[in-house]
Amino acid sequence: MFGVRLKHLLLTNQQRVYQGDLGKIQTPLDRYLRKLHKTKITECVTTIHLTGRALQYLEESTHSLKVKDRVCLSKINISKTMRWNNLTQPSEFILLGLSSRAEDQKPLFILFLTIYLVTLVGNVVIILAIYSDSHLQTPMYFFLSILSFVDICYTTVIIPKMLVNFLAEEKTISYSECLIQMYFFLAFGNIDSYLLGAMAIDRYVAICNPFHYITTMSHKFCVLLLIISFLIPFLHSLLHVHLVNRLKFCASNIIRHFFCDVNPMLKLSCSSTFVNEIVIKTEGLSVIMTPVMCIIISYLRILIAVLKIPSAAGKYKAFSTCGSHLTVVALFYGSISYVYFQPLSSYTVRDRIATLFYTILTPMLNPFIYSLRNKDMKQGLVKLIVRIKSQ
Repeated sequence: MFGVRLKHLLLTNQQRVYQGDLGKIQTPLDRYLRKLHKTKITECVTTIHLTGRALQYLEESTHSLKVKDRVCLSKINISKTMRWNNLTQPSEFILLGLSSRAEDQKPLFILFLTIYLVTLVGNVVIILAIYSDSHLQTPMYFFLSILSFVDICYTTVIIPKMLVNFLAEEKTISYSECLIQMYFFLAFGNIDSYLLGAMAIDRYVAICNPFHYITTMSHKFCVLLLIISFLIPFLHSLLHVHLVNRLKFCASNIIRHFFCDVNPMLKLSCSSTFVNEIVIKTEGLSVIMTPVMCIIISYLRILIAVLKIPSAAGKYKAFSTCGSHLTVVALFYGSISYVYFQPLSSYTVRDRIATLFYTILTPMLNPFIYSLRNKDMKQGLVKLIVRIKSQ
């Protein structure tokens, strides 16, 4: 437990001391914040000791005040019993998460534990079904199996720490752990994107050049696409984590998110983020848009080819092979676009909710999308179940 001493410019000549967790501090703190709206500040006489969720509650409460009221709290002096390196680098951060209300923590824990287990089981089943059925040993399902593996890694970077924080009094994460989480979050998220691009190329070759499919989508070419899909994201992540590591965090160490993401960290910095934002808008945008352009060009070529098919049955058959992939692409890129394609200053709580879609919900839904909408995968799953029962 770490203590926090807040010295306020307060409204009366009485000294009050509140100490403890959120349950003990919430009612008097609410009363204090209400009085702040109405009363003129006189002198600095109040000391409030806060720990754990009480501190998070104060942060969220003051953040919701009007500008003129937040000015009253702008002179808050926060001193924590934690080591800071020359007032530029905290030893740990506090993750506000999805909610600071004590009654929400256990239901959220159960919800996200269930999502995590479903994600693990679903993606492992997809991998086993692909590698146990010789009919699924094709480039498309090779990339799908890798996508399932990456989705497991992607959610494991985020959800286990969330689960721990739901049950912990203090939702802290060390500085080094925060950077590691950010690195692998960026890496696996971009690997997902590049794998979706590789799968789009596979669908383009299969539909537009079916007679050259085996020679074009050779084992060597698939491995090359896989290397690119891993190498670029890992280098991209290394660059951005290095740039974040150069920033100074001397004002606050409270991250208004449920994991260490780039935008909340940039908003937290008290040094210039100009270089970070320029790199995001140039290198970051080019890394993100490369697989996006592959997907767009591939499906435009597919659309042109399908429209030339005379029969309606032929058109349906061609489009049906792309349905699952298009659904995943729409879910993944739709939520990412909402979060990242907007100014840093407009990053709000709604972006936390949108982030849940591409970090947690999409990896959970992928196995269902590919198994329910794909005839070959259904057959592969049936064969896997029969094989398991026969053993």
